[in-house]
Amino acid sequence: MVARALEKFINHEASSGVFLLLAAALALALDNSPLAWLYDGLLTTPVSVQIGALALDKPLLLWINDGLMAVFFFLVGLEIKREVLQGQLSSRDRIALPGIAALGGMAIPALIYLLTTGGDPALIDGWAIPAATDIAFALGILALLGSRVPLALKIFLLALAIIDDLGAIVIIALFYTAQLSPVMLLGAGGALALLVILNLIGVRKLTPYMLLGIVMWVFVLKSGVHATLAGVALALTIPLTTREGEGPLERLEHALHPWVAFMVMPVFAFANAGVPLAGLNLEMLMQPLTLGIALGLCIGKPVGIFASVWLAVKTGIARLPDEVNWAQIFGVSALAGIGFTMSLFIGTLAFESPESAAGVRLGVLGGSFISALVGLALLWRAIPAERPEKPAEAAA
Repeated sequence: MVARALEKFINHEASSGVFLLLAAALALALDNSPLAWLYDGLLTTPVSVQIGALALDKPLLLWINDGLMAVFFFLVGLEIKREVLQGQLSSRDRIALPGIAALGGMAIPALIYLLTTGGDPALIDGWAIPAATDIAFALGILALLGSRVPLALKIFLLALAIIDDLGAIVIIALFYTAQLSPVMLLGAGGALALLVILNLIGVRKLTPYMLLGIVMWVFVLKSGVHATLAGVALALTIPLTTREGEGPLERLEHALHPWVAFMVMPVFAFANAGVPLAGLNLEMLMQPLTLGIALGLCIGKPVGIFASVWLAVKTGIARLPDEVNWAQIFGVSALAGIGFTMSLFIGTLAFESPESAAGVRLGVLGGSFISALVGLALLWRAIPAERPEKPAEAAA
């Protein structure tokens, strides 16, 4: 049952990668067409919500990045909680290898970025951009190889990407915050405390959690801490199980998956992947910001992940999954360089100027594209065209 549920989740995530790709392609096409004014005008459209003295007035792009992405992070938080309590991250044996791989896959890309940008103070905030992995795209590329891919390899990539997302959440909380408002932080803390109390006293209805979650999101938005973290905090308070079986967390996770996969993430990709390519030349591609991100993704990720896995296995800390070899691990390590959604998101937090934003998008799109091609080519060679039958099956 667990294996079937995991396969369903993987296939679901993989299919959403197609919508992400289409949304990004549409954004690029519009921003490089006579309709570029329409694309830019849409994203800068002011949207206001006011209740009494409380007013939220932001351009549409920020509503997408602060609002819709909070829903994405809410789903990520639900997945992390379930995996830690019941799934692939619930024991040391299961978490050791992907955990070590994720740490290496975040540290080396950041180091390569810093070395490439030469420690430029104006660019240093972008160090975390190449440290992220896009689950949907990575699993989507892996799905192109069909049933020949060992389930253990898919599980390794999934666990690696989930831990990677957790690392990105921590990075955003620690390094990408504006000037803090103590009053608003106190309000957010009060809302979070009420959510914890609801969990402790056994409330299983979702409505109180959602209403308090919205209140907490508003406080966090005004506090200087990035609003998407409210989604993670809310997720961690949702009850996992009930006496009857499947609890609110799993029901909510299943209900949100299609909305996040086929609406939230494609809308984010459409809003953030557009970049004018007119006049694009080698000099622009070789700018430290763009080059640092691209090299961090397509070189830093595979080197960091593969080296970490090799050290963990050789020192006896962990072991390779069954039916998985070193060539396949290296191929998956390359696929993890597909940063896309999370890398673009961190880029919006790190840089605000249009020039820097264009460099971020070029670096993320270029590095992710190269990682996808290299990872697919490596895995095509590393995975047999037909999975070998087990001896028992062959004898039967």
